[in-house]
Amino acid sequence: MIRHLTPADYRQMAWANGKGVTVEMLRIETDAGLQYRISRASVVEAGDFSIFPQIERNLTVISGPGFDLRGKGVAMQARPLQPIAFAGDLPLRAEAVTAPSDDFNVMSARALPPPEVTVHAAPETLPEGGILAIYALGVGVVNDLSVGLYDLILTDQAARIDGHFILARFQQAAWADLAR
Repeated sequence: MIRHLTPADYRQMAWANGKGVTVEMLRIETDAGLQYRISRASVVEAGDFSIFPQIERNLTVISGPGFDLRGKGVAMQARPLQPIAFAGDLPLRAEAVTAPSDDFNVMSARALPPPEVTVHAAPETLPEGGILAIYALGVGVVNDLSVGLYDLILTDQAARIDGHFILARFQQAAWADLAR
C-alpha cells in the first residue's frame, strides 16, 4: 500500500505563542492522545519551544543555517540535515538563530518505539518493515512515482528512491491509521 500526500493535503496551524506556523502533514491520535505527528516549521528568532508531555521529538533542519537548542543541563546543535532527538516535555529554547531555518519534525508518543529518522541523497532501495514516511526535499522518484518538493509518501512496502529525502521508519503503526 502507498499513500502520496502533497502540500495541498497539509494543514497549517498557528503556534500557541503566535510567533510562527506549523505545517502538519500527518497526525494520528487515539483515545490515549497523540500517537504520531509529522510536520514542518520555521524558526525565525530565538524563543521557547512548545512543551509536549509524554512525546518524543525528532527535528531535522531542512533549510537555513540551523540554531542551538538549550535547556537546563542540555545543549544541542540543530544543524542542516542532521536529525536530533529529544524529549518533548523538556523545556528548550532556540538560541543562536542567525537566519530563518525550516525544520522537519517527527513526534511520537513516549510509550511507542521511536521512529528512526535518516537523510538519504542517493538512489537506493529501502527494505520493507514498519511504515515508511518518505519526505521529498526536492523532485524525485519513489517506486516509479514522481514526487515534488515537500511531498510525503507513506508505505508499508520496500521503496526504491532516487532523490533527496528524509525517511522516518515507524516500527509500530497501524497501516489503517496512516492510510486515512
